[in-house]
Amino acid sequence: MANKTVLIIGASRGLGLGLAQRFSEAGWAVTATVRSPNGAEALQVLNSVSVESLDMNHPEQISGLAQRLAGQTFDVIFINAGIMGPVGDLAPVTETQVGELFMTNALSPIRVAKALVGQLRPATGVLAFMSSGLGSVQSPDAIEAALYKASKAALNSMVNTLTLQLPEPRPTVLSMHPGWVKTDMGGENAEIDVLTSTSGMLAQLQAWAGKGGHHFINYRGDVLPW
Repeated sequence: MANKTVLIIGASRGLGLGLAQRFSEAGWAVTATVRSPNGAEALQVLNSVSVESLDMNHPEQISGLAQRLAGQTFDVIFINAGIMGPVGDLAPVTETQVGELFMTNALSPIRVAKALVGQLRPATGVLAFMSSGLGSVQSPDAIEAALYKASKAALNSMVNTLTLQLPEPRPTVLSMHPGWVKTDMGGENAEIDVLTSTSGMLAQLQAWAGKGGHHFINYRGDVLPW
C-alpha cells in the first residue's frame, strides 16, 4: 500500500483531518491542504503526510498549488469543503453571505478539481467531493438550512457537469455524504463519530476505484437519490 497516494483538500480539522488520519493509518502517502499553517499541528504528527497551504476561494492559490504538485500522481483526490452559511429566516441574508456560501461549497471545489484532475492515476484514480445527503432535492430534513441544502445540490449538479466534460475514459467521481457526524458543523447530537464516517469513506473510495462515472453515495456505499 506504500505506493498509494491521496490529496485531501481541507484537512485541518473534522472530517478532513479524520480522512488524513485514516489514510495515514492505512499506509498511504498523504498530501493535505490547510488554509493556514497554524492549522497543521494535528497533521504533522501523522506518518507520511505532506502539508500544503491553500485557501481555495483564491484562484491564484489554486494555481500555485497545482504548480507545486506538478508531476505527482494521486490515486485519490478528495475535495473537502463546506460552510453552513445563514440558517433560519432568509429575509436578512445578504448578497455577501450567499456569495461566500456558494463560492465555498460549490464553485471553488470545481475550480480545484479542474486544476488537479489531470493528476489522477489513469484507470483507477478517484475524484471525490464532500457533499451531503441534504444536497438531495428530495431531502425533507434541515428545513432551517435551506441555503446550505441548495449549495450542496449546486455542488452535485456542477460535479455532474464536470464529469461529463472529462475525456474518456472518465475516472470514478464520487459525491459523498459522510453521514450526520459529530463535528463542529454536525454538532454533538449527530448520529456517528468521525472515525466511523471516515473509515467508511476510505472503504468506499477503494471499492469504487476503476468503476468510472459520477455517483452520489454515503459512507456505507448506499446510492442516494439526486
